[in-house]
Amino acid sequence: MYLIHLGYLGYDQDAQTAFIPNEEIRQELTAATRRNPKNISVSLRNYNKNIADKTVLSSRKDENTMKYDFTTILDRKGKDSIAVEPFEADWIKWPGKTKEGFDIIPMWVADMNFPAVHTIPEAIIERTKHTTYGYFSPREEYFDAIIKWHKTRNGIEGLEPKHIGYENGVLGGVVSALNVLCSKGDSVLLHSPTYIGFTKSLTNNGYHIVHSPLVKDENNVYRMDFEDMEKKIVENHIHAAIFCSPHNPTGRVWERWEIEKAMEIYKKHDVYVVSDEIWSDLLLNGHKHITTQSVSEDAKQRTVALYAPSKTFNLAGLIGSYHIIYNDWLRDRILKESSLSHYNSMNLLSMYALIGAYKPEGYEWVDELKEVLSGNVNYACDYIEKHFDGVNVSRPEGTYMLFLDCTEWCKKHGRTITELQAAGIEVGVIWQDGVAFHGPCHIRMNLALPLSRVKEAFDRLDKYVFNVLSAPRGHFNPQEG
Repeated sequence: MYLIHLGYLGYDQDAQTAFIPNEEIRQELTAATRRNPKNISVSLRNYNKNIADKTVLSSRKDENTMKYDFTTILDRKGKDSIAVEPFEADWIKWPGKTKEGFDIIPMWVADMNFPAVHTIPEAIIERTKHTTYGYFSPREEYFDAIIKWHKTRNGIEGLEPKHIGYENGVLGGVVSALNVLCSKGDSVLLHSPTYIGFTKSLTNNGYHIVHSPLVKDENNVYRMDFEDMEKKIVENHIHAAIFCSPHNPTGRVWERWEIEKAMEIYKKHDVYVVSDEIWSDLLLNGHKHITTQSVSEDAKQRTVALYAPSKTFNLAGLIGSYHIIYNDWLRDRILKESSLSHYNSMNLLSMYALIGAYKPEGYEWVDELKEVLSGNVNYACDYIEKHFDGVNVSRPEGTYMLFLDCTEWCKKHGRTITELQAAGIEVGVIWQDGVAFHGPCHIRMNLALPLSRVKEAFDRLDKYVFNVLSAPRGHFNPQEG
């Protein structure tokens, strides 16, 4: 069966051709479309009658009656993707290689393996048709798209273009904000487990990280330890904190009361907040994102919020994030700080990518994406509970990452977390060492790929890894290697 989604291929009502990998299907579909160039659905019905052993569905239909394509297994090799060619990345060391006979299932870096919503390439391609690409200023549509997105998705009122500022990336925005709020060597509060990007960027820029560990409650849900947060703030004279919402890598989507209580502590001790909300669109199983700036007027003035379509729509390769800062004093100084490198400038096509992403089709696409990710996460967590004794995972409420606690499994089987990671990699499951995220015996796992690939990955882990590796290899040390 061939499943072709015309929305992904850029088909519209007037299209007559499309790129389709299979030559027979391409010829048949092109001929059928040319016979009825104004009515794709009629062409497809005729096409289906002519080719009984193949099924071609429009972008409004798939096995889950979804409009967009989340089932096609994309061939991204040679298409500028470290996700699917991990051993080509020179900035990461892998404990093993994939054995011959196993294809790679990319489940490490936060990169989705779904085709982008068609309005993104359409917006980029349409702009490139005008063959001048000189100096420019952000278009009014850019700001309008962001304002409408936050009003519609997060219920935000009163957001104006002046509150929005471009950032080359969220981490760059974090550093610019800290350079305004702190002196080099100052302590900054972060929750652990901690996103590796925070660790690297703060360390590289001379800041001292103080961790306040999240703790699991009786329902296996990660919670902030407010008492510990306040203690660390006071003891270390902290006046800046990074707040990750939703939290990476645990996937917590904070409830309003949790954010309110954290912001009360920050207010009490005069702590400014850099709120990384890049994952805020990717919510699972009906959870709702509460923006940090929305919980009080003080929070609104105390917080630098950072967002990007790059995580929501998988646009990291195009570069482009933005901040929302309501406090005039703070915003003026961060804009100045961001400008000092003479590098923090918007890319023309990145602007059009955002405009294309935030179109009505993008809203629909994200809604369907959340359903797909929820299904993938539920499948994975249920499978782990049933089949992988000794592996614990707190079911994420947002993002598409799992943070597997393998402490008991490693202890029982006499294996290190490095050996466990290597065993998965050998059979093509490319997952990520969680030690760098301050998970002492953890693995971070990406589930943003077709469910068929998720199922294949867990089948391999079952057959070749978790229920096979049992012979002890020396003493147990979860961080060894």
